[in-house]
Amino acid sequence: MYGYRKLHSDLQDIGEKCGINRVHKLMKQEGIKAQVGYRKPRHRGGNQHVVVPNRLQREFNPDAPDNAWVTDITYIKTHEGWLYLAVVLDLFSRKIVGWSMQSLMTKQIVLDALLMAVWRRKPTNQVMVHSDQGSQYTSYEWQSFLKEHGLAGSMSRRGNCHDNAVAESFFQLLKRERIKKRIYSTRGQARADIFNYIEMFYNVKRKHGSNNLLSPVNFENQYQEQLRSV
Repeated sequence: MYGYRKLHSDLQDIGEKCGINRVHKLMKQEGIKAQVGYRKPRHRGGNQHVVVPNRLQREFNPDAPDNAWVTDITYIKTHEGWLYLAVVLDLFSRKIVGWSMQSLMTKQIVLDALLMAVWRRKPTNQVMVHSDQGSQYTSYEWQSFLKEHGLAGSMSRRGNCHDNAVAESFFQLLKRERIKKRIYSTRGQARADIFNYIEMFYNVKRKHGSNNLLSPVNFENQYQEQLRSV
């Protein structure tokens, strides 16, 4: 956790005689770095292409699966560099139905996450897919993918994070319950841990307040059982 100044002070406290510059040089040679704050990475603003209305209108509780999905991107710090995570979440059960992790925040990361969601769920009805107005989501490629797969686009109003609050809430859970308790040396290590959180814990085990304290998978199973009993 300490930088070279505080390490030098610690060494003095235990009786070691060395200069502060010597400590700095040795740390640099060994690749030892202090833990720094979790600052948001900087990005160049992309050009806006296609913006669609906010059709979701904060209706965050549909009455069936695959009526409305929300999607967003977050970032995870590793000693190797930033790792970006895009997710697609079904609002009915709060289940993560699609995700993608890459070292660059490009259009491909959101397309891969949505492709996973479509492949896994194979929706028979038109699903509304809600996002913010990030350049990945206003791209022609995103709009083309929605059209080709019979999906309906929806976007938050500019600068209004509350319009996509459920996706933001998932990222807060992920960071509070898993990421901020870890120090990732590599992106591969982070990928494995985030995969474990999503697929082995959050979707199948984590109790969710909006699901009557059932996990997303159990909540959907309960819904299907109720349908069969009618």
